[in-house]
Amino acid sequence: MDLPQPLTLRPFRPAADAPTLRSWLSGPTDLMTWAGPNFRWPLDDAQLAAYAAEPGRRTWTGVSPDGTPLGHVSLADGRLGRVLIAPGARGRGLGERLVSLAVRVGFDELDLPEIVLGVWTHNTAALRIYEKLGFRTTATLEAVETVDGTPWSVHRMRLTASDRRQ
Repeated sequence: MDLPQPLTLRPFRPAADAPTLRSWLSGPTDLMTWAGPNFRWPLDDAQLAAYAAEPGRRTWTGVSPDGTPLGHVSLADGRLGRVLIAPGARGRGLGERLVSLAVRVGFDELDLPEIVLGVWTHNTAALRIYEKLGFRTTATLEAVETVDGTPWSVHRMRLTASDRRQ
C-alpha cells in the first residue's frame, strides 16, 4: 500500500467548506453514517454553521499540502466524531491520519484524559482505524436507529491518554 498523502488539520470554515463537505454525502443514509440522527436531509449550510458553532466543539477540515479538502473531523468535550473522508480520497490511509491528528490535539493540546466515540457496528473500515489506534469497545448498543428498515447498532469506544498509541 502507498503511504498516505500528507494531511494537516485546519479549522473548518462553514462558509467555504460546507459545499464541499455536503458533496461528500450522497443521501440520507450517508448522512446518518457520518453524523447519526443529529442532522436532517438535505444537509444545508445553516445546519453545518450551527454545528461548527456549538460551544466546546472543535471542527477541522483535513487538507492536502496544496489546501485541497480531503476530510472532516470534530472533537467536542472529549468525544471524537463526524469523521469523513472525501469519496475520491478513500482507501489511501487518510482516515487513519485524520483521526490520529484529532487524537493528538485532544491529548497533547487539550490535555484530555480520554477520548470516546460512537461508531456503527457495520462500519468496518472505521472500526479498523479506531482499533488500530488503540480505541477499545466499552459497550454495544443494539438497534439504536432504523435506517431503510434495517436496525443499526453502535459500538461505544474509548481511548485513554495512557493507552494511546503514538
